[in-house]
Amino acid sequence: MASTTLNPLLDLGQLPRFDQIESAHVEPALRQVLAENRTELTRLLKQPAPGFASLIEPMEQMQHRLMRIWSPVSHLNAVANSEALRAVYNACLPLLTEYSTEIGQNEALYRAYVAISEDPAAQLDSTQRRLIDHALRDFRLAGVGLPLDRKERYKAIMQELATLQAKFEENVLDCMNAWSRVVTSTPELAGLPPHVVDRAREGAAARKIDGWLLALDQPTYVAVITHAENEALRREFYEAWQTRSAPGQQHAERWDNTALIESIVRLRHEAAGLIGFDNYAALSLATKMAKSVDEVLAFLGELADHCVPVARREFAKLAEFAGRPLNAWDIAFYSERLQQQLYHIADEELRPYFPLPKVLNGLFRVAERLYGIRIRERPGVPVWHPDARFFDVLGESGEIVGGFYLDACARPHKRNGAWMDECVGHKRMGGMTTTPVAYLVCNFTPPIAGRPSLLTHDDVLTLFHEFGHGLHHLLTTVPYPSLAGINGVPWDAVELPSQFMENFAWSPEVLGWISGHFETGEPLPAEKLERLLGTRTFLAGLQAVRQLEFALFDFRLHSEYQPERGSRASEIIAEVRARVSVVPHPPFNRFANSFTHIFSGGYAAGYYSYKWAEVLAADVFAAFEESGIFAEDVARRFLESILSQGGSRDALEAFIAFRGRKPDIRPLLKQSGIAA
Repeated sequence: MASTTLNPLLDLGQLPRFDQIESAHVEPALRQVLAENRTELTRLLKQPAPGFASLIEPMEQMQHRLMRIWSPVSHLNAVANSEALRAVYNACLPLLTEYSTEIGQNEALYRAYVAISEDPAAQLDSTQRRLIDHALRDFRLAGVGLPLDRKERYKAIMQELATLQAKFEENVLDCMNAWSRVVTSTPELAGLPPHVVDRAREGAAARKIDGWLLALDQPTYVAVITHAENEALRREFYEAWQTRSAPGQQHAERWDNTALIESIVRLRHEAAGLIGFDNYAALSLATKMAKSVDEVLAFLGELADHCVPVARREFAKLAEFAGRPLNAWDIAFYSERLQQQLYHIADEELRPYFPLPKVLNGLFRVAERLYGIRIRERPGVPVWHPDARFFDVLGESGEIVGGFYLDACARPHKRNGAWMDECVGHKRMGGMTTTPVAYLVCNFTPPIAGRPSLLTHDDVLTLFHEFGHGLHHLLTTVPYPSLAGINGVPWDAVELPSQFMENFAWSPEVLGWISGHFETGEPLPAEKLERLLGTRTFLAGLQAVRQLEFALFDFRLHSEYQPERGSRASEIIAEVRARVSVVPHPPFNRFANSFTHIFSGGYAAGYYSYKWAEVLAADVFAAFEESGIFAEDVARRFLESILSQGGSRDALEAFIAFRGRKPDIRPLLKQSGIAA
C-alpha cells in the first residue's frame, strides 16, 4: 500500500500529478480525506452558534477537497481503464456513497443550516441564500427526516446503486473492447474511408493477423454504418453495436446488462418512495427546471407532434431514393448518399478540411472574440496519455482564470462518447481563490500515417458542444463550489451553453476560421461551404424523433415503474417506437442494454434535458442573430446573465434576464427546418 505522506492524490497545490498516480494511491487518499472531513464536521457542529462563515464555508471547503481527490480517479477510470484501477475504483464507491448519505442524513447539520437560514442577523446575500436553499433541499432528498430504519435502507440502496451503475458501464466498455471483425477480402472494405482502412490494417498488424481488423469503437462503427457498401458488413456492425451488453450470439453472456436494468430501476423507484415521491421521475424533477411529470410528457408530446410527420416524409423520401424497403442498418448509408445527391457534398469529402489543430484554433478564436479571454497551450503538464494536452485560459489582463485538459481521440480502454467533467472547481473564500479546471474528452479518429486527426462536421459540432460545457465551468464568477460552473444548475438547463456553442460551427464566418485543407491549407471552397450550410436541416425530423425516442423511453421507464410489473423496458420501448419512431427496428435491437446515459450517467429521468435545453439554446442564439453573432453587448449580457452565474440564480429567471421573456419553441423549429 502506498504511503499517504507521498501520495500524489493528496498534493492539492497544483494540477493532478497524473504521471505519478497509481491505483495503490487511491483508497488510502480517499480514506484519509473522509476521516479528516468527519473529524472536522464533529468540530464544526460543537460550535455554540455556527454561522455561514464558520460552518457553511468550511463545509464547502471540505467538499471541494474531496472532489479534488476523487476527480482524477474517476477521470482515469473513464480514459485509462485498467483492471487494477477498476478494482480500487469499485472498492471506493461504497465509501463515497456512505459518506455522502451520512452527510445528507445528518440531522444536527441540517438543523444548523435551518438555523442559519432563519437567523435575521445572518445578513445573507442572494447567492448565500440560494446555497442554503439548495442544501436544505438536498438534505430532504437524502432522507434527513426519515426514521432510522428507513434511513438505513435508503443508505443501503444508494450504495447498491453506485455499484450496479458502475458495473453497467464496465460491461459496455468490456463488450466493446472484446468485439472485432477481421476482414481478409478487399471487396468487403468497399466504400470505407482510407483512414479507417489504414487504421484497421495497423490494428491487424499489431495483433499479427492477416488482413484488416475493424474494432467496435465509435469512429469505426460510424464509418462502417455510413460508408460500407457491403450490406452484410453494415448489418453485422449494427447488430454488434445495438446488442452491446445484451443477450445473444454477438457478445459473451457475462456482459449482459438485462438484470442490471431491472435492479437499477427497481432500486431507484424504492429510493424515491422512501422520501415521499410517487416515482423516480418525480424525484428527478425536484432539482430541474421542469416542475412535473405531466409537464415533461406534454413538452415531448408537443415536439413529437411537430417532428413525427416531418420524419415520416423524410423516411419515405429516403426509401424512394434507395429504391427498396430500408433496414435500420441502411439509414445512415442511404442518408449519406442522398445528401451527396441533394447537396453534392459528403462527410468524408469535408474531413480533410477539418484537421483538429485548425478546428481548435478557430474554436478558441470564437471564445476569445465572445468573452475577451485568451487560450494558450501549456506544455509539460503531467497527463495520463501522450494524446492529452493542457491549455490555460487567460483573462483580459493576462491572468490565468482557468484551464482545461483535452483528450480528443479514440483508443482502447477509453469510455465511448464525449463529455466535459470537473477536474477542479472554482472557489473564492477566506481570501483565497482556486481557479477552475475542466476535462474535455472526445473520441475522434486518431492521427494516422503522418496525418492529423481529421474531423467530420459532426465531430466539429461535438467539439464545440463540449467546449460550451467547458466555458460554463471555466467562466463562472460564483465563489462557492456547490454553485459554481455547472454545479447547482438544473440538469435540463445545463446543456444550454453547450448546445448554444454548436450554432457557431454553422456560421460562415466561423467555418472560415476552423477549416483549411490539412495538406495545402486551402480554405473550404465557397461552393462546399454553401452546400454544407444546406445540410443543416437535412433529415432533421429523423434526428429529432431519435432523440425523442430516447427521452420518452427514459422518462416513461422511470415514471411508470410498478414493482409487481418490473421495468417493462421492452414493452415501453416498443410503445414509444410506435408513437415516434419511423425506422423499423429489428427484433434483436437491445439499445437499452448499452444506454449508459441513463443507467450509469447522470441522465436518469432526465434525457429529455437535451431537447429542453435545445429550445433554450436556439432561443438564446436567435438573440445573437438579431444583433450579429459577435455583438459585444449581447455576448456580455449572456456571460453576465447565464454563463457566469452557475447555479447561483434560478435558471428560468436567468433566461428571462437575458432574453426579456420566457423560452419560445419556435426558434428551434425554425432553426431545424421543421417549422417549414
